[in-house]
Amino acid sequence: MIRRIALFPGTFDPFTKGHEDIVLRGLQLFDEIIIALGYNVQKSSRYFEIATMVDRIESAFKKYPNIRVVTFSELTAEFAKKNGAKYLLRGLRNTTDFEYENSISQVNRQLYPELESVFLITTPRLAWISSSIVREVHRYGGDVSEFLPYKL
Repeated sequence: MIRRIALFPGTFDPFTKGHEDIVLRGLQLFDEIIIALGYNVQKSSRYFEIATMVDRIESAFKKYPNIRVVTFSELTAEFAKKNGAKYLLRGLRNTTDFEYENSISQVNRQLYPELESVFLITTPRLAWISSSIVREVHRYGGDVSEFLPYKL
């Protein structure tokens, strides 16, 4: 039997409850999900250390042996191919996300024709949460615990 492996790539700076929701719902569709924290060359630095995020995300999913958390610093399509992932799992909060993700999916498909992007619409109660909002609240000393599936 062929395993359906999905790659859920992102900078996840930080990984939010919205991201968690997409992963947990993705488990209904895929046998394995690889949460892949990428180094984004367009962002000069991260707010949260990548090793800290890997540790926190792993702690959030410790009950799920079919979820792996890794880092990567190459083209998403190449990383997916190397890891046997034929699906990219992505969450959409709004039409702006769709426009961006649609463009990226076309490029990934050109680079790796077997790679299919699967979009899940964010659960409405979580749709307003974004990593940038969480960073801003945290930067000014606000409590971000309700936005994250782990303790900082």
